[in-house]
Amino acid sequence: MTRTSPYALGATLYMPATRPDILDVIRGEKLPGLRSMVVCLEDAVAATDVDPALQHLRGVLRSVVADNEARGSGPLVFVRPRDSQMAAKLNDWSETSAINGFVVPKFTLASLGQWALAASNPELLLMPTLETADVYSPQAMVDLGAAMRAEFGDRILALRIGGNDLMGCLGLRRNPAATLYKTPMGYVIPMLAGVLGAQGFAMTAPVFEQLATPELLSEELNLDISHGLVGKTAIHPSQITQIHDAFRVSIEDLNCAKLIVNDSAPAVFKHNDAMVEPATHYNWAVKIIERAKWHGVKPAEVSLGEPVRLAEVAR
Repeated sequence: MTRTSPYALGATLYMPATRPDILDVIRGEKLPGLRSMVVCLEDAVAATDVDPALQHLRGVLRSVVADNEARGSGPLVFVRPRDSQMAAKLNDWSETSAINGFVVPKFTLASLGQWALAASNPELLLMPTLETADVYSPQAMVDLGAAMRAEFGDRILALRIGGNDLMGCLGLRRNPAATLYKTPMGYVIPMLAGVLGAQGFAMTAPVFEQLATPELLSEELNLDISHGLVGKTAIHPSQITQIHDAFRVSIEDLNCAKLIVNDSAPAVFKHNDAMVEPATHYNWAVKIIERAKWHGVKPAEVSLGEPVRLAEVAR
């Protein structure tokens, strides 16, 4: 399996499997800036519409398989099954070769075995969603991370943090005038970033469901990125560009990262008025370079005539 970077996800747009324009989005003809999408057969599809949704999805994937170039400029495509039984059915479809993997809803240690059996195709990547009450327990997340790594290895592209469901566990809904970090997610996200990030898992940020406050979305994106999250769920196409722009890196960070990974880097050096230790900052540098590869560099923010500061060797 070719290794897929979690930074390739960018803004991930969820679409109900009943949508008539799914094929156009997969082909890149609609929403050409979209990097990843999830065709949802779970919460976004009513129980009475499940069978028609499955039939529609299979027809879409059959069209993609028939058109070898359909995926050339389109997004990464994931399917969110309703449960492990549905995943087992999708796993056995020949048409599933047209997707990159599954988003696993309400993933827990108790359900891991069922999903391992259901999603047995080694070519399918997995993005488990953390959205149940046990996510609030650090020890439960330590145990879950170890079990996921042992069972799935590198098949897990990223873990998705289900903010709305986690708030729902507490009978809460986000305040539309505040970021998610001003809620109990202000405990959960840093905890997950530490516990599961230390085990090598990439994580994506919860959806921002307010469309009228893009400035608040920018504030939340800055917090997402500061916690090491690699992408964010988009609730509407209007958020895609804003999310992608937020994940661009500054030219100063990119220059510093390149100096850190250079084989000839000194043990300690000064860069832009900060001390840098490659042994400590190497992992950060690798991630910055990877982010820049997928999202590019922010426009220069220096004032007219201000020189670009270069690295200095510490004395």
